[in-house]
Amino acid sequence: MATIKFSPLELQIMQILWERGAISIREIQEGFPEAGRPAYTTIQTTVYRLEAKKAVRRVRKISNAHIFEAAVTGEATQRKFLDDLLRLFGGRSQPVIAHLVESGSLTLDDLRAAEKILVESGRGARKP
Repeated sequence: MATIKFSPLELQIMQILWERGAISIREIQEGFPEAGRPAYTTIQTTVYRLEAKKAVRRVRKISNAHIFEAAVTGEATQRKFLDDLLRLFGGRSQPVIAHLVESGSLTLDDLRAAEKILVESGRGARKP
């Protein structure tokens, strides 16, 4: 998958597309909270930029409205973002985990779930 970098607005639009599927620009705009909702033309321009980046694609046209859908998955985007984040720390996850623990964002249940994933993947085998 090619590297796609998203601005905060682009990421918000992608989130709406991931949640709702194929929708029009008007429906994307309506996915934003009413307070502080971007203008229709702002959403339209941003969707066209996402199309140029190959992050979204037109799937059909209904009357004058083009219907768009995400061309990249949310999971792939999250994985890419996390890989980029870890690269900032030299590939080491420990500083990120330490910060999450200190900030209260990471719970013991989260760690148990992570341990389960490590064991199931075969990378977390405990040494006797």
